[in-house]
Amino acid sequence: MYVVIVDIHINPQRRTEFVAAMVENARLSLRDEPGCVRFDVVEDEADPNHLILYEHYTDRPAFENDHLKRPHFLRWRDTVREWHATPPQSWKGTILYPAGES
Repeated sequence: MYVVIVDIHINPQRRTEFVAAMVENARLSLRDEPGCVRFDVVEDEADPNHLILYEHYTDRPAFENDHLKRPHFLRWRDTVREWHATPPQSWKGTILYPAGES
């Protein structure tokens, strides 16, 4: 199992539109991507303009070769490109515990 965690700071003036686009991307990822196991959009309780994404895929190719090429991801990426307050940071890795099922 492969996990992607993304740390996003949103431009406050675009928060509503950003969150709507983000939720739509997560929803379509879960619906249309067989390799997408989980896609959480988390709001920081101390800062509503800070989102953390927790994405869980069956394996790295499900993320790199499927998710990143889907029309809904490309639409989201292009739509929100200018709405970030700072560049997003991401971390990627393989689940060690609990043991992933493939």
